[in-house]
Amino acid sequence: MKAFILAAGRGERMRPLTDHTPKPLLVAGGKPLIVWHLERLAAAGFRELVINHAHLGSLIEQTLGDGSQWGLHIQYSPEPPGALETAGGIATALPLLGDAPILVVNGDVYCDFDFGRFFRLTAEGWKLQAHLVMVANPAHHTGGDFSMDGERVVVANGEQTFTYAGIGVFSPSFFAGVQPGTVMKLRPLLDDAIRLGTLTGERFAGRWVDVGTPQRLAELDQELKNA
Repeated sequence: MKAFILAAGRGERMRPLTDHTPKPLLVAGGKPLIVWHLERLAAAGFRELVINHAHLGSLIEQTLGDGSQWGLHIQYSPEPPGALETAGGIATALPLLGDAPILVVNGDVYCDFDFGRFFRLTAEGWKLQAHLVMVANPAHHTGGDFSMDGERVVVANGEQTFTYAGIGVFSPSFFAGVQPGTVMKLRPLLDDAIRLGTLTGERFAGRWVDVGTPQRLAELDQELKNA
């Protein structure tokens, strides 16, 4: 099983911090956000990793190199200026990702999720099309994204809703209809899977932060320094 980190976003809400530093390289707790992921992925047993990039992507490659210092082998999937959005980025990187299910993680979240859980489940033959990690709605996204019916992810029903954590496991076939190089968000594919009843998910109650603004970055930085 390979992991894929989404790192191509411009980080508009993070400006001016992202004018000269790609968002995944912004520092919290003494290390770049993306390095927290690398360390946890390596500890969970992952060895093969693909990272997409666009804005200041060369700095990501210069900083992380081939991943060997974390015991990883990193390949990169460069995208054109403006990037390809989530589904487009994953579809374009599929030749690097192989045929097994893929763990996909947003490069701009911080979490203490056990990535090894998916690594173990996949090794045991776990089969799926798309499986999302869901969290309680943060203060900046109180409406949430979806609701849950047991393990099935369903349309937000106005009662209890949850936010997609930016962590999921996907079969490569989930992106079969997306041409490489296409600009496409993930949400339309998730909505199609909900209509088909094939989108599953689970709740995560641990530490999770969508590091989307300078204020949230500063708060996370202080929290990690005090830990």
